Parts: sequence; C-alpha cells; structure tokens
Amino acid sequence: MPCELILVLDAPSPRDVTPALRRLAGTVTWVKVGLEMFTACGPDCVREVADLGFNVFLDLKLHDIPNTVAKSIESVSKLPIGMLTLHTGGGREMMAWAVKAQQQHAPKLRLLGVTVLTSMGAQDLSEVGVTAAPEAQVVRLGKLAIDVGLRGLVCSPLELAPLRAVLPADVALVTPGIRPREAGLDDQTRVMTPGEAARAGSSFIVVGRPIWKAPDPVIAAAGIIAQLKSES
Repeated sequence: MPCELILVLDAPSPRDVTPALRRLAGTVTWVKVGLEMFTACGPDCVREVADLGFNVFLDLKLHDIPNTVAKSIESVSKLPIGMLTLHTGGGREMMAWAVKAQQQHAPKLRLLGVTVLTSMGAQDLSEVGVTAAPEAQVVRLGKLAIDVGLRGLVCSPLELAPLRAVLPADVALVTPGIRPREAGLDDQTRVMTPGEAARAGSSFIVVGRPIWKAPDPVIAAAGIIAQLKSES
C-alpha cells in the first residue's frame, strides 16, 4: 500500500490558505486540521476544507474521561472527516469508549492513537515520570491501542520499524516529524525524510512547514509525493 501525504494547515483559518489550497487540490488528497484552526474557527473550518475537495484528518488529540471522549466523538461524527486522533495515554477504558462511539456514530472514521509526541525525547518523558525509552513507550501504548480496537497510530518515524514488527499489517501508521533533507527541524526531534519514512512502513506522512515555506508549495508537495511513490 503506497504511503500518502497529509498536508498540515498551519493557519488560523482556511481562508488564509484557500488560494494555495485551490492550487494544491489536484496534487494533495489529505489535509490536517489541528487545534489552532479548530479552536479559532470551530467545526465550520472542517466543512470549508472538505468542500474544497480534500479528505480531512482532524487532529484534536482527545484526552479526557471516557464519557467525555465518547460524547466528543459523537459530536465530531457529524463532520466530514476521515481520521481523528486521541491520546493513548488516556488508557484502555477511555479508548474502548471511543471505539464504541466511533463504531456507533461514524463506522468509516479511522481513530488514530497518539503515542509519544514527536517533540518529546527521553528526558522529556523522564520529567513526567515515564522511565521507559521513547521507543518502548510507543510500542507499549501502540499495542494497547490496537488491542482495544483503534485502527491506526500516530508515531515518530523512528518507531515505525518496531511497531511494524508487532502490529497487524493493516494498522495505519501516521508519521509527523518528516523533513526533506533541505528543510530545518523546527520543533521536531525524531525525524526522517519522506523516502526514509515510506521505506520504514509509514502509511501517511504529515508535512506542513517545508511545503508552505517553499517558493512554490505545489512543486514542493509534488516532489514529496514523487519520493513516496518511488519508495512505496
């Protein structure tokens, strides 16, 4: 299965990037709406992006008591989204309630478990009481999430190989922390290039600033997609 590109919408409103999105519509299939845009514009931003012809990955990283997460999934199930994130750190019961709500209200929606944020390293985990190395923590949480019924995970590209070694082949692995060789790291610490991530088993790579900062975002996106197709 080929690895696909998800474009991050780094903007407070879809209207800020609509002209570029119209140009990208023939190249990019998936876009990610995150907390910045969702908290600024609410559910309407998702509808606006979907109306432009994109599949929407809604990255809210839900993390609350089981009932609240389940009710939140029921609410967002009314939106045109294909993927939604929640924190695996919420535990088995929270994720089980999430899966039940998803199956009842949005059977086609793919729930993705967020394991360890790609901005966190071993020292960051230690400071919040996690003594395991990032890779071990990702595998532990990832196995729990899939056992509960989630159909995918968000992880650093550096954890792709260990996750692929223990999870079913149909589990989608979505990897932020992707940077073309010529791009800077920004706030990511565990990174790979698009081609490396595809070879390691990523299902989707998440890229934002390297595309938006490029002189021509369409050319930048097309170049990344070409790399993915050559490596998948």
